[in-house]
Amino acid sequence: QCLLSGSWRSDTGCRMVVSTLDKDNRFSGFSLPGPAAGDSELLTSPLEGSQQDTGLVPQPTFSFTVNWRLRETARTTVFLGQCYVDTNGEETLHALWLLREAGDSPAEDWKATR
Repeated sequence: QCLLSGSWRSDTGCRMVVSTLDKDNRFSGFSLPGPAAGDSELLTSPLEGSQQDTGLVPQPTFSFTVNWRLRETARTTVFLGQCYVDTNGEETLHALWLLREAGDSPAEDWKATR
C-alpha cells in the first residue's frame, strides 16, 4: 500500500511522523532526532513533502524537507526515496539525504553541504 502517513523510525533511531496525505499527495509532519544524531540542540522539527500517487504506482517515490529547529545554527535536510512493500506486505522506506548548514561566507560554502 505504501502510504507514508504514520510514524517511521530510521536505523539511527530518528523518528518521522507524517500526517495524512492530501488530495495532491502532499504531507506535513515532524522529525524527532534520535540518540545517534549526537546533537543535544536538535529539537522536534517540521517537515513537508510529497509522494507519487499510489493509484498510479504501487511502490511510490517520495521527497520531503526538514527545516531543523536549532538554537544557534540553520540546517535543512532533504530526503529522496522510495517506499517498498515486501512479500509479507511490510513497508520499508529507502532514502538518500542531503544536509545543508548555513555558511558564514561564500568562501566557506564548500563545507556547508554533506
